[in-house]
Amino acid sequence: MNTFKNSLQKIFQYPSAVAGLLVVFLLVVVAVYTLVTIPYEEAVRLWRGGEDVWYQNPRFAPPAWINYFSTKKYSESFAVNTKDNQIAKKVTPGKDGVSTFEITYDFDFSYDVYPQEMLLYFTATYQEKQPFVSIELLTPDERRIRIANFAIANEFTYRFSQDEKLRAKLRAEEVIPALFTAPDADVPLKGKYQIIVTGTTFEPDSNMDMEFVFHGQVFGLAGTDHARRDLTLPLLWGVPVALAFGLIASVGTSVLTMIIAAVGAWYAGWVDELIQRVTEVNLVLPFFAILIMIGTFYSRSIWVILGATILLNIFTGAIKGYRAIFLQVKESMYIEAAKAYGASSTRIIFLYLIPRMIPLLIPSLVQSVPAFVFLEASLAVIGLGDPVLPTWGKIIQDANSNGALYKGYYYWVLEPATLLMITGLGFAVLGFALDRVFNPRLRDV
Repeated sequence: MNTFKNSLQKIFQYPSAVAGLLVVFLLVVVAVYTLVTIPYEEAVRLWRGGEDVWYQNPRFAPPAWINYFSTKKYSESFAVNTKDNQIAKKVTPGKDGVSTFEITYDFDFSYDVYPQEMLLYFTATYQEKQPFVSIELLTPDERRIRIANFAIANEFTYRFSQDEKLRAKLRAEEVIPALFTAPDADVPLKGKYQIIVTGTTFEPDSNMDMEFVFHGQVFGLAGTDHARRDLTLPLLWGVPVALAFGLIASVGTSVLTMIIAAVGAWYAGWVDELIQRVTEVNLVLPFFAILIMIGTFYSRSIWVILGATILLNIFTGAIKGYRAIFLQVKESMYIEAAKAYGASSTRIIFLYLIPRMIPLLIPSLVQSVPAFVFLEASLAVIGLGDPVLPTWGKIIQDANSNGALYKGYYYWVLEPATLLMITGLGFAVLGFALDRVFNPRLRDV
């Protein structure tokens, strides 16, 4: 135990070990934060949600921080509504139950690229007579553009770019650029814009509210995908999934491999022969192809894939390496002493043989984590990942299916790929440092 403690103290003498520990610690913190703030049910609901969940987000929007590195400033997305008092709403009662609503919202547009879309979501309460609204846009050069007039139902959505009458009125092929461009100009007009909505209700208890959604060219910390989903969700949830899959698979395979090797070396005879023959057969089996078959014909559940991964990785070449060491340890004097005072085979295996291998087990265990993390991501990339969980591999698979690289949406692939590389590098450098600490032959190398 003292030797083990001294070895742990030596870890901090290696900068690579400190860097690896820092990466692993940050991953664990992010994983805990994600599980606490975004529970599993909520993550699945958001990931599988459609327009009703992600309507506020633009499609194919890079992260907003690219504005710090780009010469062009891309318009950023936002959404405001009257229910949360983010938009001013003034109600003026009139005669015979008629009321006038004046809803105004000012926003600054100081970007070099036009937004994707602007939308107004109306909700109204009435018995028979539908409320009527009139929409205007006040530009920085004091032009007052009448947008549209229409009656609204209980729920009504107005999309600026899809209004054919407005397109004809503006005499432009595209509505949004025309609204944000001054006459006789070809660049966006910067300054303060104002949305003015005047509504009229015709019944005493009628009411109306509005939400203004501005779909810019960039969004959030991670951007969005083809389904308007905020990529922050799968990037965050990919951390606990990757750590859980990698650590469980690594610990499960390493510990079971060592136990089986110790049992075979101790009992020898037909037990050892059986373990060696099973190992030799397993070594020639196409591991990845078997997982593909399981995912295709049986189940793509991450737990099924994890169980199959552990089972197929128990009988590997590591058994032969452990067996060779156990055969040497088996002949040690303290093992003979344990047999002399009547220690059982189980006691000798688990208290005398296996503990001698723990210093060698720890580095290999840590170094094998990235392999299992990349395995889970690889299965997801080829479409055999868990269909429910949002993971890094699933992001790359969606990006590939929607031609992200061909269309220039590099962030869609680079973000999960970068996290995969950081995770693999963190565990790898930590494992190499642990190997130097626990392996006496490498300490002076």
